[in-house]
Amino acid sequence: MISFTSAEPAPGFDDPLEMLRACHGKILRQCDTLQKLAAHLDREGCAIEGFEVQVQQAARGILRYFDTAGQFHHQDEEEDLFPALRASAGIDTTLLDRLLSEHIVMQAAWEALRPVLQLLAEGKQATLDAALTEKFIDSYTAHIATENAHLLPMAARLLSQQQITLIGRHMSERRGAKFPEAS
Repeated sequence: MISFTSAEPAPGFDDPLEMLRACHGKILRQCDTLQKLAAHLDREGCAIEGFEVQVQQAARGILRYFDTAGQFHHQDEEEDLFPALRASAGIDTTLLDRLLSEHIVMQAAWEALRPVLQLLAEGKQATLDAALTEKFIDSYTAHIATENAHLLPMAARLLSQQQITLIGRHMSERRGAKFPEAS
């Protein structure tokens, strides 16, 4: 029998650093789907009998994710996490500056990919630019590796529980969700 639940519960807004880490995993899964979609389109095109719906569904899923959760994720970091870290005493902001500039590169790549994905989602013929798709995926992969290895551990070390809770509250508000109150 197939289980539709994970053995581990997903982190919530009361654990925003782990929620950001979990979001990284979701981003990488969307990048994997994008890579598979690009490979399929390169081999077969998008109007192969039986694959049209799968192409549309994959494109819709990628669009939905990066237009919503992906945007929220960048806002979580840029509007809450990065400023909280910048306010920490003695922090070297070089890493934050680099990550912020990477966000700009990834957003530009997304804006270039998005129109093609929109066409595919609508069932129209389109081709994903291989170099652009690779740049998008590689940028996210490297960026996430840096954030998981350096940014999130640094935040856990430097930020107070009060700061972390405030970040979680802002994340829940951004999504129109209720922040879990302590029992």
